[in-house]
Amino acid sequence: MGGEGLTSLGDEGCRLRQMMVWKEVTNLGTITVGDEKSGVSHVAISPDGKTALVTRDGDHMISVLAIDGTQVEYTKRDLSAGLRPYGVVISADGTVAVVANIGRGSGDADTISVIDMTAKPVRVVETVTVGQTPEGIILSPDGTLCAVAVMNGSNKPKESPFYADHGKLLLYRLDKMHLTKLAEAPIGHWSQGVAFTPDNQYILVQNMVEKAIMVFKMAGEKLEDTGHRLQVKGGPAAIRIAERPL
Repeated sequence: MGGEGLTSLGDEGCRLRQMMVWKEVTNLGTITVGDEKSGVSHVAISPDGKTALVTRDGDHMISVLAIDGTQVEYTKRDLSAGLRPYGVVISADGTVAVVANIGRGSGDADTISVIDMTAKPVRVVETVTVGQTPEGIILSPDGTLCAVAVMNGSNKPKESPFYADHGKLLLYRLDKMHLTKLAEAPIGHWSQGVAFTPDNQYILVQNMVEKAIMVFKMAGEKLEDTGHRLQVKGGPAAIRIAERPL
């Protein structure tokens, strides 16, 4: 059973199709990585279905899993990217991954890291400073851009010396495992997930406090706030857009 709806973004000519499909899920087993304090957070699976990255924000590690059909093995290879790795995504061609290291929330600048998935063994090859608490991170469908939603202290009390009245959306070019900053735009408070539309033309950013999803348009290598807000009933925390029709 399932259902779908269509949300229009008006004059910008972009439409988002919301679909819900129910399928059967079968538990094939359990893999142990780290201990009870490891804080397993996100999992990303390579397009060929042979490798997975598991972020562990409790002990600052990223575990590499090997997949062979329905068999999954912890390779005992743990990557060191930064403090509290959290969001992680692998490119559509499987050659590179990026991870957001959210840090300790102590007002210090935090980082994002690039992982070379073609190296043997897989390894972190670059780390870039982005500001306070980068939680949402995504690669564009063509793998050339990286978007990061940075809380920027917007989730802290107003009396905090680290408070800022808005988060930041940062846009980077990804070229040969190297990140180059292209653009920056203000977003809402306590910002979470971020997503590209399949045509690379729009970026969606979730804001917990405003209970809304902002819509940005790519204008060359710049970010343009379209002014569209998709209001939701609760604080949106995670978002993905299907890479191909379901």
